[in-house]
Amino acid sequence: MDGASRINPASPLARPTASWDASAARGKSDAELLVYRSNLLGADLAVTNFGGGNTSAKLIEPDPITGTATQVLRVKGSGGDLGSIAAGGFARLRLETLRALEARFGGPADEDAMAGLYAYAAFEPGTRAPSIDTPLHALLPFAHVDHVHPDAVIALAASAGGEAAAKSIWGDMVGWTPWLRPGFELALRLKALVDARPDLRGVIMAGHGLICWGDNAEACYANTLDLVGAAADYLNQRLADGAAFGGQAVTPLAPAARADVAAKLAPQLRKLAGDAPRKIVHYDDAPETLEFVASRDAARLVEVGTSCPDHFLRTKVKPLLLDPQRLEQGGQAYLAEAFAAYRAAYAAYYERCRESASPPLRDANPVVVLHPQLGMFTLAKDKSTARIASEFYRNAINVMRGAQALGGYLGLPEKEAFDIEYWALEEAKLRRQPPPAPLEGRIALITGGAGGIGQAVAERLLADGACVVLADLAGEAQATAERDLAGRYGADRVRQTAMDVTDETAVAAGMAFAAREYGGLDILVANAGIASAAPIEETTLAIWRRNHDVLAEGYFLTSREAFPLLKAFGGAIVFVGSKNALAATVNASAYASAKAAAVHLARCLALEGAPFGIRVNVVNPDAVIRGSRIWDGEWRKERADAYGVDPGEALEAHYRDRSLLKRAVLPEDVAEAVVFLASDRASKSTGNILNVDAGNAQAFPR
Repeated sequence: MDGASRINPASPLARPTASWDASAARGKSDAELLVYRSNLLGADLAVTNFGGGNTSAKLIEPDPITGTATQVLRVKGSGGDLGSIAAGGFARLRLETLRALEARFGGPADEDAMAGLYAYAAFEPGTRAPSIDTPLHALLPFAHVDHVHPDAVIALAASAGGEAAAKSIWGDMVGWTPWLRPGFELALRLKALVDARPDLRGVIMAGHGLICWGDNAEACYANTLDLVGAAADYLNQRLADGAAFGGQAVTPLAPAARADVAAKLAPQLRKLAGDAPRKIVHYDDAPETLEFVASRDAARLVEVGTSCPDHFLRTKVKPLLLDPQRLEQGGQAYLAEAFAAYRAAYAAYYERCRESASPPLRDANPVVVLHPQLGMFTLAKDKSTARIASEFYRNAINVMRGAQALGGYLGLPEKEAFDIEYWALEEAKLRRQPPPAPLEGRIALITGGAGGIGQAVAERLLADGACVVLADLAGEAQATAERDLAGRYGADRVRQTAMDVTDETAVAAGMAFAAREYGGLDILVANAGIASAAPIEETTLAIWRRNHDVLAEGYFLTSREAFPLLKAFGGAIVFVGSKNALAATVNASAYASAKAAAVHLARCLALEGAPFGIRVNVVNPDAVIRGSRIWDGEWRKERADAYGVDPGEALEAHYRDRSLLKRAVLPEDVAEAVVFLASDRASKSTGNILNVDAGNAQAFPR
């Protein structure tokens, strides 16, 4: 089919990789080995996913007051991630006190109250809040316990034939418990099962995951990997017998076409998901994703919903599956209808299941949106959360693939799913999250992003929570800037794209890149620049055109391409101008006139953008020498010659001393002004000029 492609078969369910290094483990204490084991498990996506699972060790530690040897449970704290957890991420609890809670438990109605009592078993004040799974670890008699959510095991746990398959794989060595919400009652059920069958190596908890154990950290790790690997081997053998999900029903678009359509669709989805909070989009077209969304069984399985709480707490129970034909025919109207129907269905689900004490209805928009020809879009308050939601739904796809091979995939009963999603303990976890940063959920693109001012602006935007695209001429400087900023603010929040602002096609491609990577645009910082100096008689047409191409036409092209994206929510354009836009200077007619043109362009755009909530302002710096690539070239010598000073420190002193405040202007000073104008703090400012020049009477706006 023209413009389309067949997808490659998805990879089989992954086997875990044994990574225990005896030399690395040698000499570590039991507490250190708990961290080591946890990090190895968390780093292996075949074992568990981000934030999923928990580990523990029962240790003898001296009481901090009496020095008496005390049994202490170290268990992963609430909200931690095994892959990155350190010693401080574990709750430390008195085991005797936790086990005494068994006499306090009167039944399911006590679950929330029990969770509130775990903190009273604290061995050390101020450690991480205990997980809801704490009693699963405390009541089992084993020294080391792992609870993980491998796709291969959850496929058994969410299948009609899962219990029989478990028997085929492990015989009597692995137990099985029917679905029960995590908590104290489940812990008692596990304890009773292990008491009755002391030779068990582990237990599969239907709809939940695997819990297993060992006498020491290495034995526990090896047991976990062996059990998960055996499940993966069994399922992969079964999956080899036929096409997954009933085979392909829709042919996905070819990669280039997918990228193009995804860049157009993502901003529409982001707009429809609303502004409370504003979302960031993650797009995924991996082979396993395409295999599912393009399959015959996708529509049916989507309605079953995700079965594992670890999944649907990130993704909602059901995604929104789009109809490509209706989308092609109805466009935005169809999308609006689909989102409205999803919100209505989610609100109805809430009303059917809510109780008098249930938390209020949360954001009813979909987190996961599936398109059979494109793949998956996930929407969340920040890029990391959106990406992780995508990964969790891919885990759900793997689970459905495996479960279908065992006789059918099973979702949780609706009320059970609701009781997990709106559990008071989950609500409390949400309320413990820090307040959003000022620019969380905002997307910024900076032209000239690899330069001194560009990097300073990027850093300041990132500090306030924005996602940033560095757009610049491709080169090592841009790659280095991305690595540096990603290292400090997280790889999810920084992207780079090659963009020559004088190339219309490149500018359009850069904006599409931002739309595909993050879902749109809220802030454009037009900062790409050059500078040339020469007397008028020596100013060639090439010099003149080059300055106007970059500084005037480049600002025009980037603004024109940004406008359609900014219309979604309103937004901000900030031009980085120059003192020379307002104050004439000798031997720089090409540069100064181009900067003046940009200032007037900003005023014109402020008029056009106002009806759509698009604000356009200018920051005019002067002599930002330190950290500037422009000042590292000929411009520095040319300006020094014009003023008759040495191009070294004397030039910097010249600019500093001529200012009213006698101060040097740094990239960070310009960045502060840019981010102010881009933020809600300047929500009533448009068409304005903010000078950052330490004071220059010639450049006073008038």
